[in-house]
Amino acid sequence: VVSEERRKAVIDYVQRLIRNYLGCEVFPFGSVPLKTYLPDGDIDLTAFGGLNFEEALANDACSVLEREDRNTAAEFVVKDVQLIRAEVKLVKCLVQNIVVDISFNQLGGLCTLCFLEKVDRLIGQDHLFKRSIILIKAWCYYESRILGAHHGLISTYGLETLVLYIFHLFHSFLDGPLAVLYKFLDYFSKFDWENYCISLNGPIPISSLPDIVVETPENGGGDLLLSNDFLRECVEKFSVPSRGFEANSRIFPQKHLNIVDPLRENNNLGRSVSKGNFYRIRSAFTYGARKLGQILSQSEETLGDELHKFFSNTLDRHGNGQRPDVQDPAPLSRFRGLGATPSVSGTESCQEDQNFYESESSNSSTVTGNYRSSDNEGSL
Repeated sequence: VVSEERRKAVIDYVQRLIRNYLGCEVFPFGSVPLKTYLPDGDIDLTAFGGLNFEEALANDACSVLEREDRNTAAEFVVKDVQLIRAEVKLVKCLVQNIVVDISFNQLGGLCTLCFLEKVDRLIGQDHLFKRSIILIKAWCYYESRILGAHHGLISTYGLETLVLYIFHLFHSFLDGPLAVLYKFLDYFSKFDWENYCISLNGPIPISSLPDIVVETPENGGGDLLLSNDFLRECVEKFSVPSRGFEANSRIFPQKHLNIVDPLRENNNLGRSVSKGNFYRIRSAFTYGARKLGQILSQSEETLGDELHKFFSNTLDRHGNGQRPDVQDPAPLSRFRGLGATPSVSGTESCQEDQNFYESESSNSSTVTGNYRSSDNEGSL
């Protein structure tokens, strides 16, 4: 795949730069090594140097990339280098038209990657978990605009945990990414977010917080995908001790969309979601479940056209095979998850009901500069 080779080349280039100038090892995490990235997705890297020297490392890495920006003979074009001075220091830049985020000493991101890889191998079915994540991310990002922690929306790791929750409860009934998307939208559009937290161990009443009191899952706890032993083993292998500012927060922070981190129960993966955006997200789920339910109940003759309308924004942006992360077009057949459907003209859209959920977000707040990144996730 051209996009994968391009991203590998960019990662190798940044790794060599940081290693040669700073003596640090750099590792990718998030959606790129997991192979669940969207065409517009970032590359997330973390550089390991001395503990408690993150600010110095960030400054040095920024200087290295700025020098490369001025290097007319550089292997790749580097530009727009920024240093984000937040609790978790972050260097952002564009390398060959791909956004690259570099954090420092973020072991949790690598542990999350290992956890999700382990889950994908358990589920199997030709990487059904990963394929479902890609389809659901595409719908959330391109069709409903509800993905992006730094905009007060759902974080990528939070979304992946919600997808995993659907597999955890309903794995016996899921035979493809489209089935997972429908169950995802239907379930979470009806979930009682005001009174419960999502947890792989079972729903947690918000009224019980700060204590974590797990109730029995609605299927009675039978036929769950992940056993208690499996979850316990993953926590033991992949959880990272809290450091610095994280150590001061032992209590699960209640927000509007509450998702318990499978690897650290005091980490709320939904904490980025603002109040206004919570209503927007819930309404988007409701709209999506209703619309997709109508589509799936139609005859096979009209199913393909209706699915293209349901993913009209995605196909308008990428349906011709053009990708922002490669110079050469890729074939349309790379769009996995919809099955064999007719080509889209680019003029069709499914805008008729979008005001239903967008109008509820008019008072939503936008979060800027929220680069704490303790979700241990990558972007898109």
